[in-house]
Amino acid sequence: MCGDIHPGRSQAYSHSATEPLRRAKEAEEVSVMNVRSVPHQVTRLVFDVGQPYDKFRSRYEAAVPPADPRRLGDIAGRHARWPDLAADSGEPGPHGFVLYWHADITPLMTTAGERRPCTAYLMGCPAIADKIYRQDPAVMLYSPLRSLIYIDSSDRTQFALDQPSTVFAGFADPAIAELGTDLDRQLAELLKALGVGTAPLSRTGARRAHSRSSASR
Repeated sequence: MCGDIHPGRSQAYSHSATEPLRRAKEAEEVSVMNVRSVPHQVTRLVFDVGQPYDKFRSRYEAAVPPADPRRLGDIAGRHARWPDLAADSGEPGPHGFVLYWHADITPLMTTAGERRPCTAYLMGCPAIADKIYRQDPAVMLYSPLRSLIYIDSSDRTQFALDQPSTVFAGFADPAIAELGTDLDRQLAELLKALGVGTAPLSRTGARRAHSRSSASR
């Protein structure tokens, strides 16, 4: 006789063999459906500070003091909410910013024959970060702000970071975008105090103010 003498067993084997493939296909479909792609454009600002590297770094770190690690540890131990962290992260500098982290990149990225100084920072404004976080926790991808002080190939000291308003504009939320513009203003005040020209920030602020005025007409 031709045919399977155990049809039930054959059907069970067929089902078990195809089940992993079916589940993999379903998982792939779910993963594609749950991913949101949000392209956005960010403006990187690179300021020629016109000052020696060590001098500008010292001035910057004095104007943007480190957050108190003891306070941060205590708040974490108490499972405090972000507003508490923002309030207790340490006395902010005169322009509202504090440093959460910094690292000397020079030993890692330069050879013995050429040492080109570079220091990386994470700086933030606790009060504004609190407001932005309430709108969308995903802003923590970009907050605190990453900044860099380095000497370029022409031996000029540069200060670089992504412009806050262009970073947070990518969330397509007017409230977050407005807070990003507030960060632009605070950054401009900080740089002005450090003796650095802020023309790019001023031009952007003027354009945004004009856009808001036109939209309200």
